[in-house]
Amino acid sequence: MHKHHLRLALATATAAALTGGLLTLTASTATAADSAHVPVADFNGDGIGDVVASAHGAYVSGREAAGQVVVLYGTATGVSSAKRKTISQNTTGTPGTAETGDGFGGETAYADFNGDGYDDLAVSSPWEKVGTDTNGGGVAILWGSASGLTGTGVTVADPAPSSHDYWGKDLAAGDFDGDGKADLAVGNSSSTIHVFKGGFNASGTAGGRYTIKPPIVNGSNDFPYGPLSLTAGDVNGDNRTDLIVDGYENQTDYGWNTNYYVPGTASGLSASSAQALKPGIITAVGDINGDGYGDIVSGAGWDGTTTDGTPIPDAANGGKVNITYGSASGPAATTGITQNTGNVPGSSEKGDGFGWELDLGDINADGYQDLVVASPNEDIGGVSNTGQVTVLYGSANGIDTASGIQGLAQSTSGVPGNDETNDLFGADVKLDDVTGDGKADLVIGSYENAGNGGLTYLPSNGTKITTSGSRSVAPSDSGVSTTGSPQFGAVFAD
Repeated sequence: MHKHHLRLALATATAAALTGGLLTLTASTATAADSAHVPVADFNGDGIGDVVASAHGAYVSGREAAGQVVVLYGTATGVSSAKRKTISQNTTGTPGTAETGDGFGGETAYADFNGDGYDDLAVSSPWEKVGTDTNGGGVAILWGSASGLTGTGVTVADPAPSSHDYWGKDLAAGDFDGDGKADLAVGNSSSTIHVFKGGFNASGTAGGRYTIKPPIVNGSNDFPYGPLSLTAGDVNGDNRTDLIVDGYENQTDYGWNTNYYVPGTASGLSASSAQALKPGIITAVGDINGDGYGDIVSGAGWDGTTTDGTPIPDAANGGKVNITYGSASGPAATTGITQNTGNVPGSSEKGDGFGWELDLGDINADGYQDLVVASPNEDIGGVSNTGQVTVLYGSANGIDTASGIQGLAQSTSGVPGNDETNDLFGADVKLDDVTGDGKADLVIGSYENAGNGGLTYLPSNGTKITTSGSRSVAPSDSGVSTTGSPQFGAVFAD
């Protein structure tokens, strides 16, 4: 990675370190402006949450990294490969054609975009060649139905293809203007984010479109990023979804990445009111302390110093999670958590990646959002980069770092699998109710078996995450080829 003097391009360097050089794109989304709850996908309308796991590196019809998405439908016994739908661009009705390097599933976001009562899935192919434009990128919406995602969908056309590349490299869904209809924010390699408002009709036309330009730098041939992540949620409790945009500071050269809070208003997102926050590329929004406002939780999974020892602002060795509490006026006080905080398992060791992935959900139905944090580069028992996840519980005082904390790895009794080198257990994490009992269960992705990937399902027992009823979900059982490096489960839809 390039650096200006001693300032590093943190996010991509960390991504390369954690994924063996394969940049994993992840977005977080919200289907409605609801500060108290994190939205759960329900593509078939049965009232049970569903999970989308991407395999954007998968071979399809012999095409390397053409990409797939796998929908695991929730049931009374959780998620498994027994009830699922695997979709590629060769699936009947899906826009486009599976081609080498498209990366279909590189980004995903869900919402009921056509207002029929079933959630739909926005899915991108950020590296798709469009005409003569290499890495032009593509975005499609796949429609939900009583039978779930069928694969039938429409293209969300790039309105300015000559102005950027990597169309759809970041996605976030929410109701940014509070009109009761789902909107879709689409990122690309520039700092301009396109927002499609008022839902989509059967031909893929939105009710309207506008652009916002938060104070982040444009991409270039060396840094083709624009926003590094987009996360939607209602921080100020006004029933309009706000957007958290992470990107490099808007200055003359690339520096540290920064989160910007962009509030939703009656006329949509207001970039002119953007407010700088603590950094953290992976972000979730939910009400941890039960005060009715969405709290912003961001993971800064990098170390506290550069390779030459220069301190990095708002970072810690081994990674750090920043929690910015919401209020009626937007973001308020921020607190940080590391593996040296309270009784958080482990210790802050360089390279652990604590905060590389995280998610929120109410595991025990007490009205407080709980937090799962991944440290996929954690070494356990001399096994390098095997990974672990930490579950922390919300309370009226925020995240409880003193009691009730759970540390989970593949060496934990009852968790499927074993600690193995470079498994990166926790490559992505998801807290959603996938059994229909009103309590969030945990799904964990990994780079199991040299990048094949895999999922681990751990249910809630009503009080905490448990290993009773746990199972693993393998790519070979889910319609995903293990040729190459499919990275099944490295990206979940949020």
